[in-house]
Amino acid sequence: MYTLDLDIITTFILTISLYLFGNFLTNKIYILNKFCIPSPVAGGLFFSLLAFILKYFNVLEINMNTTLMPYFMSFFFTIVGLGVSFSLLKKGGKTLIIYWFICAFLGFSQNIITIILSKIINIDPLLALMCGSISMEGGHGYSLAFGTTLENIGVSNACSVGFAAATLGLIMGGIIGGPVAKFLIEKYKLKTSITTYSIQKSKSDNKKSSSILSTSDSIFFEQVLVVLICMTLGDMLAKILNISFGIVVPGIVGCIFTAVIFRNVNDKIKIIKLDFNLLNFLQDLSLGMFLTMALMSIDFFTLSSLFGPILLIVLSQVVFIIIYSSTICFKLLGKNYDAAVMISGLLGHGLGATPNALANMNSVTHKYGDSVNAFIVVPLVAAFLLDIFSMPCILFFINLLS
Repeated sequence: MYTLDLDIITTFILTISLYLFGNFLTNKIYILNKFCIPSPVAGGLFFSLLAFILKYFNVLEINMNTTLMPYFMSFFFTIVGLGVSFSLLKKGGKTLIIYWFICAFLGFSQNIITIILSKIINIDPLLALMCGSISMEGGHGYSLAFGTTLENIGVSNACSVGFAAATLGLIMGGIIGGPVAKFLIEKYKLKTSITTYSIQKSKSDNKKSSSILSTSDSIFFEQVLVVLICMTLGDMLAKILNISFGIVVPGIVGCIFTAVIFRNVNDKIKIIKLDFNLLNFLQDLSLGMFLTMALMSIDFFTLSSLFGPILLIVLSQVVFIIIYSSTICFKLLGKNYDAAVMISGLLGHGLGATPNALANMNSVTHKYGDSVNAFIVVPLVAAFLLDIFSMPCILFFINLLS
């Protein structure tokens, strides 16, 4: 069998190529588009499966240099932190607080489920934890971040297990979100309080997506400098907590915390004008690169022996979230049309990712009518506020089981 060793540049070239190929696949294959499968997932998994086949038949073994991956990851999460403004809390009102705590309890329950099942099927609880809120609510980003942390303390294949669980969750969240909301709407004969459908929102989205990013070199480097400084300070903070207090804290936690503090201080004293169009572009770019690089390097040989336990835990998570969301959550959110739409979003990001949640809600509102409240509350909690609960919760379980 031949061996192909890729250096850092050729690995990066392959990453970009697979991202573009994944974008081509998601545009051309209906089921990938329907379930909102991200381009990095499609391209990265395609290559990792191809590499598995080549290695299985003793044709070729491909080794990659993924040194850039953690830097893309930290860059992405730092920009997420820069997007968190405390003033946004006021927009969602009481419903936002309720939804926030609902999601927090969901993440805690997902971790409890993994611990219970790890005892039943006799696998490492820390490895099973990768199929909890890390990969369900956290998705591929958390799977890489916390998977790397667990591998550093001796838990083998944590990233691979997390990626597999996150991918299964992403698919399931896209499949069940719309049907569950449809069931609730039709069972309780719910109707939107808004007479017009989301035509204006669609026009706004189209206008936003068609806009061309334009900026000067000084503004570009100012934004990048802010991100890099927050990254550096955040990583230093995480290391200090680890060395001084023995607390396992991933670098991204420090990055997000530092970025959130900078953003809200900057809102008050105007140190620099943040260009969020540019930052969102850089966020999408870094997310695409680190997810593609992470997924294309999955070792399916090692993962194959763990597929059964992963599938069992993920299916258990699916059953739990359907029951939890359609009964307790639906009632707490008001048992109305907005609540049903938010449930479709909860199923999307509770098993997959924020884009899944938005896709689910779009499909529901296009058929039954708009829900302004749902489109304020769900993205705000899923993309930003949930981290305030989920990160400490995950760190608690990691340190408890270590």
